[in-house]
Amino acid sequence: MLSQQTIQIIKATVPVLEAKGVEITTVFYRNLFQDYPQLLNIFNQTNQKKGRQQTALANTVLAAAKYIDRLETILPVVKQIAQKHRSLMVKPEHYPIVGEYLLAAIKEVLGDAATDEIIGAWGEAYGVIAQVFIDIEKEMYEEAEQRSGGWADFKEFIVADKVKESEVITSFYLKPVDGGMVPSFIPGQYVTVRVKIPGEEYLVNRQYSLSAAPNKESFRVSVKREKEPNTPEGRASNYLHDQVGVNDRIALTVPAGVFTLEAEKNKAPLVFIGAGVGVTPLMSMVQSIAKQEPGRKVTFVQAAKNPRVQAFQNELESLEDKLSDFRLTFVYSEQMGGEQNDKIKQGHVDEEFLRNLKADADSEYYICGPVPFLKAVTSGLRELEIPDEKVHFEFFGPAEAIH
Repeated sequence: MLSQQTIQIIKATVPVLEAKGVEITTVFYRNLFQDYPQLLNIFNQTNQKKGRQQTALANTVLAAAKYIDRLETILPVVKQIAQKHRSLMVKPEHYPIVGEYLLAAIKEVLGDAATDEIIGAWGEAYGVIAQVFIDIEKEMYEEAEQRSGGWADFKEFIVADKVKESEVITSFYLKPVDGGMVPSFIPGQYVTVRVKIPGEEYLVNRQYSLSAAPNKESFRVSVKREKEPNTPEGRASNYLHDQVGVNDRIALTVPAGVFTLEAEKNKAPLVFIGAGVGVTPLMSMVQSIAKQEPGRKVTFVQAAKNPRVQAFQNELESLEDKLSDFRLTFVYSEQMGGEQNDKIKQGHVDEEFLRNLKADADSEYYICGPVPFLKAVTSGLRELEIPDEKVHFEFFGPAEAIH
């Protein structure tokens, strides 16, 4: 329980965090990785390079300061972050290290303005916040290990099949090396894949959505090849595409994530809208609906640059025979030859497109794709007066503001 004095001090730092938060978290990560390079495998260096991780952490610290006396207010965000932590094997022993370097970064950036009183208050507050994460993640670790087919830490899987879905996306079908069954998961969840890339000193972790409906025998992840193999964003994807083949082994954690299909919430019509590799979690969702509720009204919109980079076209079209009320549309941003029709459109998924789609407040919307795409779609739905609670979306990486 924090004292009223500590709460007041923390709240008083809110304007400083609004102005200096990203600078503080940038210094924090720089110093942390310099002294603890072994922690690099926990953090996605693509997000580090783009500044997304620094911004996300700054936003989390700022939210904690604003609601330090009402931490339950930010519990949904805490649980989302805790899911990623559990998937990446963040453990209680990591928190004191993070706390030490976060306080040091505050002191380094703010200088004399970071008085002993402020540092002491933030040290006390960090202890409380860290314990919230530790307690929630403890429950998640226990659930992952105790569920049927579950396990602790990483488990070895063998690549049972490798399928090229498009010019840039390849699917990997993964089965446990021990021959056991895989645990069930909620459509929309992801796994952490750990690989040892030749020439890399440390293991590399990447999180990939499960792109097929749950079954007891295997997982499927579908990986986009990034353009530059020697950059953080391309190292893992190019290694998987070029070096990992059938019968090779990789390690996985138990599925995690909160962007999930709430199929039992109500029987409302479902609208799935995905762009690029963001279609992967939606594939798991729509396949599950086809198995469990084939009579459900479903609309699926897939956006891509062109058919060459589009994955799962045939797979999606096969659902037309399995779902009795299914509307499927492919939207290509590049100029296409041939005529447009009800299934093939040229352009972008914007407010006009959504209006023509007859988006309404009776449906539940599940959206995944690049940040500009998410901004366009959520903005369009808002203009059409779709309630925010009807719109569910996922970022690939740290969450960013899209409003």
